[in-house]
Amino acid sequence: MAQWGLMSKLLRSIPTESIDELYPPNTFPIYVRCLLADWIETQPWEDFELEKVDQQLQAQTLLNQIIMYLRSKAEQETNVVEKIRLMRTSSNMEMYRQQSLNFGVMVRDMLRKERHLINNSPQQVEILSTMPPSPSQEPAPEAPKTSDVDRLVYQVLYVQDCRQSIHQQQEDLNWDKQNLETIGPSIQNGMDPQNTELQKLQNKIQKQEHNLKSLRTVRQLKNAVESLGHCQARLISQLKAWSWEQHKATIGHPFNDNLGPLQTWCEQLLGLNGKLRQEWMLAGNPIPELQDMLVTLQQELIKSSLLVDKQPPQVIKTQSKFSTVVRYLLGEKMAPGKPVVLKAQIITEAQARHLNDNVGELINNTAILEHHPTSKSTCATFRNMSVKKIKRADRKGTESVTEEKFAILFSTDINITGCDTPYRIQIISVPVVVIVHGSQEINAMATVIWDCAFSEPDRIPFVVPDGVPWKLMCMTLNSKFMSEVQTQHCLNQYNLHFLAQKIFDQPDISGEFGKMMVSWAQFNKEMLPSRQFTFWQWFEGAMELTKRHLKAYWSEGVIFGFIGKQHLHLILKDRPNGTFLLRFSDSEIGGITIAYVAASENGGQKIQNIQPFSKRDLEIRCLGNRIIDIESLAFLYPDYPKHGIFEKYYTDDPLPSREGGYIGVRLQTKVDPACFLCVFWFVVVVHREVAPASSNLPCNTPRSEMPDMSPRRLVQPLTSPL
Repeated sequence: MAQWGLMSKLLRSIPTESIDELYPPNTFPIYVRCLLADWIETQPWEDFELEKVDQQLQAQTLLNQIIMYLRSKAEQETNVVEKIRLMRTSSNMEMYRQQSLNFGVMVRDMLRKERHLINNSPQQVEILSTMPPSPSQEPAPEAPKTSDVDRLVYQVLYVQDCRQSIHQQQEDLNWDKQNLETIGPSIQNGMDPQNTELQKLQNKIQKQEHNLKSLRTVRQLKNAVESLGHCQARLISQLKAWSWEQHKATIGHPFNDNLGPLQTWCEQLLGLNGKLRQEWMLAGNPIPELQDMLVTLQQELIKSSLLVDKQPPQVIKTQSKFSTVVRYLLGEKMAPGKPVVLKAQIITEAQARHLNDNVGELINNTAILEHHPTSKSTCATFRNMSVKKIKRADRKGTESVTEEKFAILFSTDINITGCDTPYRIQIISVPVVVIVHGSQEINAMATVIWDCAFSEPDRIPFVVPDGVPWKLMCMTLNSKFMSEVQTQHCLNQYNLHFLAQKIFDQPDISGEFGKMMVSWAQFNKEMLPSRQFTFWQWFEGAMELTKRHLKAYWSEGVIFGFIGKQHLHLILKDRPNGTFLLRFSDSEIGGITIAYVAASENGGQKIQNIQPFSKRDLEIRCLGNRIIDIESLAFLYPDYPKHGIFEKYYTDDPLPSREGGYIGVRLQTKVDPACFLCVFWFVVVVHREVAPASSNLPCNTPRSEMPDMSPRRLVQPLTSPL
């Protein structure tokens, strides 16, 4: 018997307080445990451990599936009170989005406590004694199975067995009736004065007729069709959840792209639908509504099985190649013969709501659905597609072309084995933004980020809110930063607080931003105060710099990152001279600066900020080398000696070429004490030529021991001061 079946009997004797402790009402109430009982008990909760961070993806997937199921259930619910309860519970579970592993461990512990209660309950023997007979003892359609599909398969088999049994017994009855008509007159004419044989035959016929009435399959058939509908509704909910998680993956949410289990599920349901239609016809077409239900379910399944397996890039530049893959989960059920050609069209946001004609011209926009025996998948791969031209809609007010969303519509006509008519199937991609120049890419990506982060499931394409709570924005920025940089080191509370100060233009470090709303304009439309760039442009610059040049430093917590000057002065004011920290430039896009404690002219202390290093600067000389170069820096905040931290990042410059007899030079970072700019010095290194008469140094003299034989030359700073 399923664990929940045993547990539900024990609940009668458990105090309400203990039940609330086992099933927290605000996070995982008991009715969710009951609603998803079979599914929960077939998932790998026991695998989860807080120390195993690599299981975050699996836990996130399970959490998303529960949330999507609750939302889908709420949409189908007609009872307003129940609808509200389901929606509220799904919203409460959203709090685990960033702590999905904790959620997995919570469910694991809940199941363990259930098993402990069951195994140690004095009622266990009584419960086990009341268990229903196994399927082998009494073949009933409600026999317990490990999954919905298994249960449905059992129901269909039961219907088939009943029909076959009816057929066999009907043949026996017909034979006995024929015997009665043949031997009945002779028995009545005196060959059997007691009529015992006649009575036996009549009793047998009556019993057979009674058995036939009890074996009528209409009720079982109706139950199986209803179960098919419920099972298919859950499948389609899972398909939507998969597509939604794929959409969210753009901002760094974990995503399991394996479609194998869903494809198996689709194929099983299509096969079971065909078997039930056959049983309906063999049963003499009872209840015409059942046939209509089966046809509708078949159409819905065939049309829902087309998915975009690999989405196109969400920012597409005209005249540039891109690829995408569309997969059909019922590919093995396609009728043989004429190849199935999938066509791609580009449509506007408004057209996506009605799936109208395209508004642009795509090159290489057709592909054939081909079956791949190795992967058992049927896919159409568009390898060299390109947007040749695009017709844009009329923009309102200050709308930019980078705010306009399109989509790729994929469509075809398909024939399924066993179906009389072809089906028109189609699917649209995630929203895409079409640009004509690389300079538009950052703003276009802002549109994509806002759409992926804040849109709702089953929305009208592609509606998004104008404003979102800062709490959601925090989660989005953190998730995107971690996924883009490919790091496990997240933005801390100080980073997020400064980002709030930045986007809301509130320099007060003690400000409270949790309940404030962020608008699209604040995110990437309005320029930051006294700056020529938006919040997103500035944040993306820091993220890109970290991704390209600072990943190792950030991942080990060496970089403080996002911090304001007010907070900076607060934490450095009592530190010894030479204490420094690394932060992203507040005034430049894609720059990292060093703030450090220095002695002031009157013998006190002051906080200095070295000119930011840009991407170009770090390509010339890495950050570790620069920090080692600058003698004013001694301790990484709070008190780590810099050599102990940054020595491993130091990379020795390659020896200058000796060709041509030139004197080699080497770059070194120095701080100009007059204006606290970071500049380069060319360090001249003399190399021994072939037996120079004037050289008294051996060939293997270390470079650090070589005398400075030429004056250093100050080079013009590469970047402007902070």
